This record gives sequence, structure tokens and C-alpha cells, in this order.
Amino acid sequence: MTGELVEIVAEDFSDARMSRENWNRQHYTACSFRDADLSELHTEFAVFTECDFTGADLTDSHHHGSAFRSCMFARTTMWHSSFRNCSLLGSVFVDCQLRPLLIDEVDFTLVSMGGADLRGLDFTDSRFREANLVQADLRGAILRSVDLLGARVEGARLEGADLRGAHVDAGLWTTAKLDKTQVELTQAVAYATAMGLVVEPW
Repeated sequence: MTGELVEIVAEDFSDARMSRENWNRQHYTACSFRDADLSELHTEFAVFTECDFTGADLTDSHHHGSAFRSCMFARTTMWHSSFRNCSLLGSVFVDCQLRPLLIDEVDFTLVSMGGADLRGLDFTDSRFREANLVQADLRGAILRSVDLLGARVEGARLEGADLRGAHVDAGLWTTAKLDKTQVELTQAVAYATAMGLVVEPW
């Protein structure tokens, strides 16, 4: 599927075999891709609104400038996929296979990824505003210059993660699990303050 803008509403693509297709500027609304084979799919400036990708295979798929708005990803496989300049606004991820995954300036605002395995992924310059990252495993992840303001991070594992330049709320320092986490000097001061220490110049 390529070419001019195509509007597709409430179509059922469950169990469909659509691998290696190229979708350019299609708009899908309330469509089901449950258990569909979407491996090696390429999308560019496509828009998916309230679509269901439960059980879908998105292995080695590549997406540029596409938007997945309030979509459901449950038991979805995304191994070796890439998302560049995409939006996943308000989408939900449950028991998905997300590693390895290439992320380049993606908007995860309001996304729910509670308990997700995100170890070692590079989220540099991405946005997680008001996202649900409760109990997410971000050990070793690169979160440089990431916007985490308003994100829920209770119990999130950030051991060994790189938070330098990230924008975070004070609550992160007391609710997430931190050990050998890389931070900047100003973040170290914020951590100390959140832990009840008084930081003063010598």
C-alpha cells in the first residue's frame, strides 16, 4: 500500500499476512491487527488511531514519522524494529517483546509501559511526559536529555542507566531504584536534597 492518503476505518486485519509491505500516509482508525504478520513492514507518515496490535508480529519493521495514537500492543513482537521521529501518544504496552529496538526522538507521552523490559535501550532525546513506567526495567538504558516530567516511576529499575541531561521530577530520586546510575552534578544535588540532605558550598 503506497501513494496518496488513504483512510481506513474499523477494518479487521486479524491473522492477515502483510509482511514486507510499504504503507505511506495511510490513516487507520479503530482497526484490528490482532495476530497479524506485519514483519518487515515499512511505514512513513502513517497514522494509527485506537488500533489493536495484540499478538501482532512487527519483527524487523521500520517506521518513520508515523503516529500510533492510543493503540494497544499486547504480546506484540517488535524485535529489531525501528521508530524514528514517531509518536506513540497514549498507547499501551503489555508483555511485549521490545528488545532490541531502535528509538530515535520518539514521543511516548501518556504511554503505559508499566513492568516493560526496556533494558539497555537508547531513548536519547525522547519524551515520556506523564507516562506510566511503574516497575519498568530500565537497567542500563540511555535516557540522556529525555523528558520524564510527570512520569510515574515508582519501582522503576534505573540501575546503571544514563540520566544525564534528563528532565525529571523530584519524586524520581525517592521512588525509582538507583544504583550506579549516571547523573550530572545538578542532578546529584537534586538527589541529595530529595533524600533530606542539605547541600551547601564549603
